[in-house]
Amino acid sequence: MANHNELGKKGEDLAAVFLEKNGYKVLTRNYIFQKAEVDIIAKKENVLAVVEVKTRSTNVFGNPQDFLKPKQIQRIVKAVDNYVTSNQLDIEVRFDIIAIVKNGNQFDIEHLENAYYHF
Repeated sequence: MANHNELGKKGEDLAAVFLEKNGYKVLTRNYIFQKAEVDIIAKKENVLAVVEVKTRSTNVFGNPQDFLKPKQIQRIVKAVDNYVTSNQLDIEVRFDIIAIVKNGNQFDIEHLENAYYHF
C-alpha cells in the first residue's frame, strides 16, 4: 500500500475514534455509491454527520480541508441522499470535514461542522 494510502487509512481510523469519544455513533465507514465514497457516516442525537476525512503529512501546501473539490462534494451529496433514502431515515443531515495533519509523531485533529453544503 502506498504511503499516502496508509496515511489516509490512519486518518480515517483516528477520525472514527475522535467522533466516538465526542458522543457520535459511527454507523458506516467507506460508504460507496456510484463514483462516490463517503468516509464516515455517524449519528449524534438527531443529526446524521457525513464526514469527509482529509489527512496530510504537512500543511505546507494548504490546510487539508482545502482539498475538497466541488465535484467531490456533488458525489458525496448524491451518495448520502441514496443512503438516507435506502435506510428510510428522517433525520437532519450535516456535512462535516475532519482535517488531520501529522505533526511529528502526533496528529492534530480539527472537526469542522457544517463545513460545506450541497447546492
